[in-house]
Amino acid sequence: MRIGEVCGLRRGDVHLLPDSRLLGCKVARAHLHVVRRENPNGAWAKSRRERVVPLDFLVVQAFDVYEFERMEVPQAADNDLVFVNLFREPLGAPMRPDAINELMAACSRRAGLDQPVRPHQLRHAFGSNVADAGGRLDEIAELLGHAAVSSSQVYLHPDPGRLREAVERVPSPRVQPGALR
Repeated sequence: MRIGEVCGLRRGDVHLLPDSRLLGCKVARAHLHVVRRENPNGAWAKSRRERVVPLDFLVVQAFDVYEFERMEVPQAADNDLVFVNLFREPLGAPMRPDAINELMAACSRRAGLDQPVRPHQLRHAFGSNVADAGGRLDEIAELLGHAAVSSSQVYLHPDPGRLREAVERVPSPRVQPGALR
């Protein structure tokens, strides 16, 4: 997700049940909805088109841990935004997009990295990982919220091993059932 999408995420946008249709949502399994709207922290989704982002088990687990930390901050209880200040003043206030950058820089320093990791680098890594796992260009575009599929081409980094596997996946006419020999 883009940093503005993360900071603009509302609690009602996150559906973590194994079958979210029980919530009246048309999408099954854990996911979140990215919606463009006005937010008190100035965050906003780039695209006007709403999209659904499936969540894996690790994200659901991390979200649960975050929710337990959030419950320890009484000032956060009435805020509908997902990400709020838990450790800095004003407690419970919506997290600003620049605070995410500061958080990533602090994590990078703790990890002993020479250069701080920027949130957009994580987004790029995700797109590349989806491509490396065999994701198609249209899938990458939808997950990242690209209006044009051509914007997703930057995430494709074919290596010789994957190119060989792609060629070998194409069935040979000699081994297809019913083929003349």
